[in-house]
Amino acid sequence: MFTSKEHRASRLGISAGIASALILTACASTPPAPTAALEAAQLAMSNAERAEAGRYAAAELAEARTKFAAADAAVLEEKMIKAEQLAEQSRTEAELASARTAAVKAKLVNEEMSRSTGTLIDEMQRNAGEKP
Repeated sequence: MFTSKEHRASRLGISAGIASALILTACASTPPAPTAALEAAQLAMSNAERAEAGRYAAAELAEARTKFAAADAAVLEEKMIKAEQLAEQSRTEAELASARTAAVKAKLVNEEMSRSTGTLIDEMQRNAGEKP
């Protein structure tokens, strides 16, 4: 039979073993999926698509989609750190696509305004030459 000291030592040994097993399990477990990063990337891609990035920044939007697909694949492979990195890269590419789209659209508006201003100046000069 165990004495009180032997019983305590035995229980302490078992507790230490269980604690060690839990620590090893915690260290070896896969981190959670980067849900927030994936959602942010998806939102950024949706915003870019609504802004017509497929028309004005197709390469950047395609890169965002590729990175997002790779992030999804990394989640399935339980490579969560890699998945988060790829999701962040996807979001960044989608935001770049949106910014490039906005820049192209602004340039087009400026060009149209310049043409309109030129036409207006020509019309004013033509009318200035005609006196009633």
